[in-house]
Amino acid sequence: MNPIKSSWGVTLKVLVAYAVVAAVGVAAATAQEAPDENRWPIQLDTEFGQVIIYQPQYESYQNNILEARAAVSITPKGQTDAAFGAIWFEARLSTDLDTHMASCEDLKVTAAKFPTAEDQKVEEFSRFLEREVPQWEIVVSMDHLTASMEDVEARKQDAGRMNTEPPEIIYVTYPAVLVLIDGDPTLADMEGYDLKYVVNTPYFIAQDPKSKKFYLKGGDYWYIATDLSGEWQTTTELPKEIREVAKAIEEEEKKQAAEQAEGADSAETAATPADADTAPPKIIVRTGPAELIVSDGELKFAPIEGTELLYVENTETDIVMDLASQQYYILLSGRWYKSKSPKEGMWTFVSPDEVPAEFANIPAESDMGQVRASVAGTEEAKEAVLENQIPQTAEVDRKTATVEVKYDGDPQFEKCDDNVAYALNTDKSVLLIDGTYYCCDQAVWFVSRGPEGPWQVATEVPEAVQGIPPECPVYNVKYVYIYDSTPEVVYIGYTPGYTSSYVYYGTVVYGTGYWYRPWYHHYYYPRPVTWGFRAHWNPYSGWGFSFGMSVGWLHIGIGRPWYGGWWGPGGYRHGYRHGYHRGYRHGYHQGARAGYRAGQRSSHANMYKSRNTGVRHTGTAKTPKTQTARHGATTQKKTPKATNKKNNVYSDKNGNAYRKQGNDWQKKDKSGWSSSKGSNQNLNRDQSSRQRSQQKSTQRQSSRSRGGGGGRRR
Repeated sequence: MNPIKSSWGVTLKVLVAYAVVAAVGVAAATAQEAPDENRWPIQLDTEFGQVIIYQPQYESYQNNILEARAAVSITPKGQTDAAFGAIWFEARLSTDLDTHMASCEDLKVTAAKFPTAEDQKVEEFSRFLEREVPQWEIVVSMDHLTASMEDVEARKQDAGRMNTEPPEIIYVTYPAVLVLIDGDPTLADMEGYDLKYVVNTPYFIAQDPKSKKFYLKGGDYWYIATDLSGEWQTTTELPKEIREVAKAIEEEEKKQAAEQAEGADSAETAATPADADTAPPKIIVRTGPAELIVSDGELKFAPIEGTELLYVENTETDIVMDLASQQYYILLSGRWYKSKSPKEGMWTFVSPDEVPAEFANIPAESDMGQVRASVAGTEEAKEAVLENQIPQTAEVDRKTATVEVKYDGDPQFEKCDDNVAYALNTDKSVLLIDGTYYCCDQAVWFVSRGPEGPWQVATEVPEAVQGIPPECPVYNVKYVYIYDSTPEVVYIGYTPGYTSSYVYYGTVVYGTGYWYRPWYHHYYYPRPVTWGFRAHWNPYSGWGFSFGMSVGWLHIGIGRPWYGGWWGPGGYRHGYRHGYHRGYRHGYHQGARAGYRAGQRSSHANMYKSRNTGVRHTGTAKTPKTQTARHGATTQKKTPKATNKKNNVYSDKNGNAYRKQGNDWQKKDKSGWSSSKGSNQNLNRDQSSRQRSQQKSTQRQSSRSRGGGGGRRR
């Protein structure tokens, strides 16, 4: 760009630098107070004049690099007319999926245009910003980012390889709980007790060696059966050893409840006991992939307003009846299946871009509005796909980050494809590629010359990782990335694919759909699962589980050396009593009265926070008065302020400023604001995305305050 001069005698490079700094300061200063869209535009009063920067408009986001532009106005001191223009910048995002905010790291201003002003030296301007901007933190909303990105075709490279065969779908009209065993039951001695327990299930099932009877702890009940796959009855008559285990479980429940209460946010509350005057749920045991549909009696239908569709209102499963075809559609782990009758159980997969056209007309505010995220082409589906491409990021200290890999015997490997083999007998994801060993643990890559270490933080991921097929149980590691490195740190990140959330024909689905054989010799190592726990998508918290497994159902800590393998990286985080208990669908809560518990494990949970050493999560928006730079220098932050001006100014790609006045777009030129006669399609899209992001941010905060973090519909 050619040099330009200002008629005000003040260098535009300095004023624009202050504009960028203003965005940083206000965003950082207000992130904790109110991390939403309503703080734009922002203002900084400088010795040169007043600078206002409007909400950024995002142009691209690839490989964790954000490119954006923002409209700015500058009013020199002593003058009343503002000069409008735009700045372009790029930055590496440091994301925090808990708050849905992101910090811009290594920010660089790449261009500035002020069509109504005279030229200035851009090289000098860039040098100034390179010195100034790294001292500040720009915090942006990820809701705005996902809503603002231009529509892109969903990545389909793995779509045809995902397994869409339905699991066994069981339909009952009475309260019931599905208890999954991972293959044929495996019994092992329970340490400290004269009992055996079923190793390959997340539920607590013990066997009394004397009577050979099985005991299951579920919610507020103990169940007994002579055969695991037979009929289970409730009992209060427990053998001495089982009573001792019951006491240990009770203590574990209290401990978990206390931890929940101490660390819970508004989206988590402790489970409460079932009503005493209702019957306990039936137990249904399966040893393979299965899902359970429970209705409160025979199916009851209600219309979906504005459509030729009905939905089943007395169940927590998403069931839609298409009147035109007389077909039932159910949504399981983000996948649609259809059948002539739920009772017959003959279900066929339907691609999300081939469901009936009426599905896209389901009102977002209706009881079935949440299924729109699984209908290709809807705004909810597009935003879910975009959100699935935003990484959670961190910095890894190359000196202190560690991993310990233990094997059940000598290391054993099996090929995923011609280039990659994975370790069978460990709970870690260890890969053998071209004679070198790589371990991906909690979304951090390590490298070693041997299968047992010593391990060092890796600085690059082999290209062969991207070729791992979804049939392989370590498929998810291909969604863990290394962006850059220095002699001290490695910049890393993972997208939700690492936690089993995958893009599929314009929507997101949970799990690959494959059943992976677990490892068991001296130890049991489970693999990630797709089915059996009613995984469902919530636009505010990602994937959650709803099934009988909260405190009182799931007992990972009793007699088990492992944690979390069933649900992949990040494990299971105890959720709140939601689902049935919340009385969705006009008061249906039979499940809660019958002793159900609902669970949650948000795909947005940040696993980097769980590492004890070596990893610094970089995405949390903070408001310190000073910031320590990478090389140790400390700088004082400038503190801009929010302005009461309307957040209605945008820029085009030529740097021209536009504002929306009623239904008309106006363009700023040297003579002032005048009606725009050109095409305003892009401006309308930018305005729409800004409005959607504000709405989504408000809804997200409202959902959290209601305790709706990972549960079902309202």
